[in-house]
Amino acid sequence: MARSSTPGEGTRPRVRHAGQLGWDDGLYEEGPEESEDSGPGEQRAASGESGHRRGGPKPRGKKGKRRVLRWVASVTALLIIGGAGAGYLYYEHLNGNLKKADLTLGDKKMADHKANAAGQTPLNILLIGSDARDSKANQKLGGAKNTFGAPPLADVQMLLHLSADRSNMSVISMPRDTMLKIPKCTDPETKRVYPATTGLAMTNETLGRGGPGCSVATWYELTGITIDHFMMIDFAGVVSMADAIGGVPVCVKGNVYSHTSEGKGSGLKLEKGTTKIKGKQALQWLRTRYGFEDGTDLGRTHAQHMYMNSMVRELRKGTKLTDPGKLMGLAEAATNALTVDKGLDTVKKLYDLAEELKKAPTKRITMTTMPNVYGTGTLKERVLPKPGDADQLFQMVRDDIPLDGKTSKRKAPAAAKKPTASPAEIPVTVRNGTRTEIDYPAKGRASAVKELLTGKGFTQAAIDAQSTEPAKRTGILFPTVDMEGNAQAVAKALGIPLSAVKKSTDVSGITLTVGADWREDGDYHAPSAEKKTPDSARALNGDDETACMDVQPGFGW
Repeated sequence: MARSSTPGEGTRPRVRHAGQLGWDDGLYEEGPEESEDSGPGEQRAASGESGHRRGGPKPRGKKGKRRVLRWVASVTALLIIGGAGAGYLYYEHLNGNLKKADLTLGDKKMADHKANAAGQTPLNILLIGSDARDSKANQKLGGAKNTFGAPPLADVQMLLHLSADRSNMSVISMPRDTMLKIPKCTDPETKRVYPATTGLAMTNETLGRGGPGCSVATWYELTGITIDHFMMIDFAGVVSMADAIGGVPVCVKGNVYSHTSEGKGSGLKLEKGTTKIKGKQALQWLRTRYGFEDGTDLGRTHAQHMYMNSMVRELRKGTKLTDPGKLMGLAEAATNALTVDKGLDTVKKLYDLAEELKKAPTKRITMTTMPNVYGTGTLKERVLPKPGDADQLFQMVRDDIPLDGKTSKRKAPAAAKKPTASPAEIPVTVRNGTRTEIDYPAKGRASAVKELLTGKGFTQAAIDAQSTEPAKRTGILFPTVDMEGNAQAVAKALGIPLSAVKKSTDVSGITLTVGADWREDGDYHAPSAEKKTPDSARALNGDDETACMDVQPGFGW
């Protein structure tokens, strides 16, 4: 498979390639700058190693009035700005700072969530780290002067899933080197249409095709996971948030210096053991590729998971912000750094979202990386979703199955609704969506499934002869609530799980799309609902304080 180039798109000036300098390397053009934070030996966390200096005075026991949200840098800002209330005018000022954009720029509408037995629905948020160099602050931190003003790349992409019952949280990171198909996206401001890629492209290119809404559309096309919101943060925002937190302990198994003879690397320099990092040094940690594990984006992603889990633990130990000036400064920094979808267009909505997120305890947070395999030929330095494992992880999130394996306390699935008509009175449209990236549609699948339905009494089943968009999974859509019971009756007749039955305004009647998971004749075999998180996802629990990064050979000091 070769990388695609979108027809009609010429070479744009000052546009870097998706695989070039981003969050992970190339911070400096003339050798690395010294960190503005303390050196490797400063601010050492209590690690038990002799000779390691500890940080400043221990936190005081006095309790502040506001609690900081325990999550990633972008999400951490939410409680703070939500509690910053300095009057209506200041509130409106902060609202004005927030940059807003459309949730999705793709043509395909996302299906509605399926509620559990208690009527609760999950919450999915796409977190994006932009490498935009569109401000003096970002340019100073990002380096690479030849890319100033160029379209940004979505070099960090994490899907945060909060379970319907708010008992657990899962995160899936997609490596920036992932090759996939990007759907058609339309820039809402310029109205420029970016056609769907004819081949594979790097996932971080999505941001430059109209904005974060294209990243959302691409995730939905790949995973089938309905995304409710996105939040995007830039370099300066990460530094501001890290400074406000007061430092996050991270661990390396040996001395590490992320710097090559060619000047590549983040400039991160740490001693073996645990160090509390903040500010620019925190950004260096999050961007480091050269120096961690095998020097690829996969190691960098794992380091980001360690950082976020550690930050959550620190904040839940009782970290507070009580200085009004610092609180307001953080509110300014956070709202200026964040770009959110229009459903999160006020700090009040961000605060409410934060209240939901903090319901999941640290021990029920699971960080994962999308299972992947290296490509071959021209894609040998890129990764592809791992067949089987990646789909399994995506399905677990779609079905709201906890990635930590603790399923015993999950609430029973919602009971099926009673149909309002007999099978012979229920019209069903059947579509053939079995086409894949490498296979033509399986011939006659819509007809075969129509015959199956007819044999089960659904005599009004009919075939949609129009061209159908490919679907990785078989599913049933219905347009109005009163049709839900009838749609579920169709699913039960064919053995399709009720989680695959969803309400959507994209259809005018009950519509069954035969997906790529049902290309063969015979009954539909639903994947097990109790699948475990694949080992290839590198699951990391939020309570794991022993996590420590391996240092890449040749990057010690």
